[in-house]
Amino acid sequence: MSHYHKNTNDLIRESLKIKVCGMNQNTVEVSDLKPDYVGFIFWKPSKRSFSGMPLVLPHSIKKVGVFVDESIEGIIEKVKKFQLLAVQLHGNENPGFCNSLKQKLKGVEIIKVFSIKDEFNFQELEAFELVCDYYLFDTKGRLPGGNGYKFNWKVLKDYPSSKPFFLSGGIGLEDVDSIKEFMQRPESRYCHAIDVNSKFELEPGLKDIDKLKALINYMK
Repeated sequence: MSHYHKNTNDLIRESLKIKVCGMNQNTVEVSDLKPDYVGFIFWKPSKRSFSGMPLVLPHSIKKVGVFVDESIEGIIEKVKKFQLLAVQLHGNENPGFCNSLKQKLKGVEIIKVFSIKDEFNFQELEAFELVCDYYLFDTKGRLPGGNGYKFNWKVLKDYPSSKPFFLSGGIGLEDVDSIKEFMQRPESRYCHAIDVNSKFELEPGLKDIDKLKALINYMK
């Protein structure tokens, strides 16, 4: 599947990327499907918290570390140990924190998460415009991610930025038609990737390879 991404004054056709998050038990099998990103959660309370050894994956797959109110030093340590190419901030990290991290982690992409339910004040984004590379919009729920249900994507019709974003929150195979419909709407212009997790699992951290294969084949 592809869509139009605005770059300067031109509209360039770009494929929609796929991020598989909450990696744990069968990362190698998932990487064989060649998603664009795989996410490892470094937040101990999560039932998908990753505590394994560093893995060597194809260079075409970006390893993302997911953090919730972690210290800058703690994030840098994980980036170096696991050779992460992106950091996803899922807590209450402020713009100053993001800026410090960006300065210390040259070349590592910074993804800042914002949680949405039925509405969202997009003015919150303004302070983050220069200190992160992507936004990720997830469903507001009891936990910071992995809640298993979607927010109202129509909220994004008011998206005021040109920064690319990840669409997350309870996306499953049953949503492929909704994704296709969303990608035809103007608010999808800056949608860079979809982020999937709990709806593609056999149990927390163990991904359903058949379901992921079906999704990736559909998105081609």
